[in-house]
Amino acid sequence: MPIVLLHAFPLSSAMWLAQREALSASYRVITPDLRGFGGTQIGHDEPSLDHAADDVATLLDALGLDRVVLGGLSMGGYVAMAFLRRHPHRVSALVLADTKATADPPAAQDNRERIAVEVTGAAGTQILVDEVLPGLVGPTTVEERPLVLGRVRGLVQAAPTMAVAWAERAMAARPDSLDVLAATNVPALVIVGEEDKLSTVDDADAMVEALPDARLVVIPRAGHLTAVEEPDAFTAAVESFLAAVPRRADVPEPY
Repeated sequence: MPIVLLHAFPLSSAMWLAQREALSASYRVITPDLRGFGGTQIGHDEPSLDHAADDVATLLDALGLDRVVLGGLSMGGYVAMAFLRRHPHRVSALVLADTKATADPPAAQDNRERIAVEVTGAAGTQILVDEVLPGLVGPTTVEERPLVLGRVRGLVQAAPTMAVAWAERAMAARPDSLDVLAATNVPALVIVGEEDKLSTVDDADAMVEALPDARLVVIPRAGHLTAVEEPDAFTAAVESFLAAVPRRADVPEPY
């Protein structure tokens, strides 16, 4: 059973290290870098999560994969929902972590544009460290997991500024996706950190309510980056969900 995991903003596929190691014994794990991150090219398209979703479809074509379990955390979740809108027949099961289905309100859109402008100017990635990093991890990680915090800081500082600007504008332009989730007739897992202030438990509840077949897992002592802050708990939730998928959907057995 192939599973595709899409990374958070402004990180790269490196955030999935623990999940790749834990899941690869039973599943084919694919962790692409989204446009501009991890050394990939941005291209000349206007910022849109639809382009990022189509990139995933192109990758699946290249790998010869018709259907996959699709997962995404934060921005990766936004891309997963864009993929559902454009390529719904290619998703056999869904994992949405620390993300939301609602569009940005005007104030949030304006803030994304401000960051897009400043990150490509004199501020550089320092604005990400000052303004974005604090929201990525919960207070438990800040207080008790200095190595995790340091790792996240390093990933944030490594983000290419042009990719950050493109992604901010693409996320600001995303539509509401609750209707897409309501039309998604595959098993779904929604994960959220108990301490997540960016995509809250209420946001997760709204997605579970919209999805026809969904379960919710709230991970204690974790903020927005549950897969990095509490990798064992995150992976256990995904493994439990995937183990049930063959009994709940017409998908291939693990290999």
